[in-house]
Amino acid sequence: MKITPISGFPEFLPAQRIVEQHFLDVIRETFELHGFPSIETRAVEPVDRLVGKGGDADKEIYGIHRLARDDDGPEDRSGELGLHFDLTVPFARYVLENAGHLSFPFRRHQIQKVWRGERPQEGRYREFTQADIDVVDVGELAPHFEAEMPLVIAEVFRKLPVGRMVIQVNNRKIPEGFYLGIGIEDVAGTLRIVDKLDKIGPAKVKAQLVEAGQTAEQADQCLALAAIRSEDLSFVDRVRALGVQHPTLDDGLDALAAVIRAGLDNAPGALVADLKIARGLDYYTGTVYETQLVGFESWGSFCSGGRYDSLASDGKTTYPGVGISIGVSRLLGLLIGKGLLTASRSTPACVLVAVNDEESRALSTRVATELRARGIPCEVAPKPAKFGKQIRYAERRGIPYVWFPGAAGDDGEGGDQVKDIRSGDQVDAAATTWEPPEQDLRPQILRVETTTDQS
Repeated sequence: MKITPISGFPEFLPAQRIVEQHFLDVIRETFELHGFPSIETRAVEPVDRLVGKGGDADKEIYGIHRLARDDDGPEDRSGELGLHFDLTVPFARYVLENAGHLSFPFRRHQIQKVWRGERPQEGRYREFTQADIDVVDVGELAPHFEAEMPLVIAEVFRKLPVGRMVIQVNNRKIPEGFYLGIGIEDVAGTLRIVDKLDKIGPAKVKAQLVEAGQTAEQADQCLALAAIRSEDLSFVDRVRALGVQHPTLDDGLDALAAVIRAGLDNAPGALVADLKIARGLDYYTGTVYETQLVGFESWGSFCSGGRYDSLASDGKTTYPGVGISIGVSRLLGLLIGKGLLTASRSTPACVLVAVNDEESRALSTRVATELRARGIPCEVAPKPAKFGKQIRYAERRGIPYVWFPGAAGDDGEGGDQVKDIRSGDQVDAAATTWEPPEQDLRPQILRVETTTDQS
C-alpha cells in the first residue's frame, strides 16, 4: 500500500528536528529564566467552551468521538469534545479548576501541540506546536505584566538564529475609544475588519467598513489611526493630532506608552507601537501583540497575544490575564522550508566508536559508556566493517570523530586513537580525558544569510 502524507500535519527529518529541539530548548530555558513554571493541559475541551471562548468562522474545531460505542447503552453526545485550537482557552479552564491550589498572580509557560481545521498552506498547519506564557490574577491584573510579556519574547528572539524580530504592540482600548469618539458603535466588528489590513490592503478595508455601515469619513479616520506606527512615544501626539476625544482612548494611550517605554529601557529596537494591530479574537481587552521577521514581513506574524479580562470567570470571581504565544511550527516551517536554517549534522552523536570485530564489541561499548558518562554523545558502529566503511558511515551522518579502540598498539591491546574525519588528523586519546572542541560537542544550528523576502 502506498503511503501518502496528510496535508497540514508536518513531520521533520532528523536534522530539521534538531533545529526544532534547539528552538524549544531556548524557549523553555528563557521562560524558566523569567520564573514561568511549566504546565500541560489535556488535548481536548468541551466543544461548547471552545466555540464560546474564541472560536470563530475561520476556525474549524476537530471533534473527537469513539469509532465504536459501548454495547450497554446509547451513545451519549451531551459532552462533545474537541481538540483545542490554542492554549489560552484550556489555560483559562485550568485556572478555574485549580484556583484553590494556585498562588496568584499565577504565571506559567506551556509548550504543546494544538489543532485547527483550516486550509493547509505554507507556514499554516492543522497540527502545530505553540509555546505560551501567561500571567493571571484574581479580580485585577497589574498593568506592568502587559509590559513584561514582550520583554520575555524579545529575549527569546535575541537567542535564536532568526535575524531581527520586531514585536508590534497596540492596545485595544485605543481603537475602541477612537471608534466610540467618532460615533462607531460596532467596535468589535470594526476591529475585525481593520485587522485584515495587511492581508487585503486599505482600499478593500475601507470598502468593507462602508459596507458594514460606517460613513466614508469614519472609514478614513479608522485608516488614519491604523497608519500610525513608531518605535518611540511619538505615537501619542500623532493620535492626539487626529482630534478625537474619549476616556477609553486616553486609557489605551497611557497603557501602550508604558509598554513602549519598558521596551525602550530594556529591549531597545525590539518593540514598535503599531496601531493597526487589532487581533481578531474577541476576548482580548487591552494590550495586543504581533511580531514580524525583518526582511520577511510578507510571512506575517509568528508570535501574538494580548490581555484578556473575562476569559477565565466562574460567575463570581474573574481571573484577568495577559499572555503571548510563539507559533513554533509556523516559524520553523518557513525558516527550514526556505532553506534559511539547518543543522550541522543529523544526529546528536559527536563520536562514532569503531568496532574491530564482534568479539571486541564489548570494548567499544565500554569506551562509549565512558564518553557518555562525561557528557560526550556517541554511538557504537553497527557493523565491524572495514574502517573505511565505518568512517563513511560517520560522514553520512555528519559525525565529526571516529574512535578506534586499541589502535595505538600493534597487538590491539594498546591505547586508543580518535580521528577527526574532516581534517584527517588522528591522535592518541583516552576515553577518561579526551574532550572535543565545544562547537563539535552538539550539533550547531546554521543560518543562511539572505536579505531577500522569499515570499
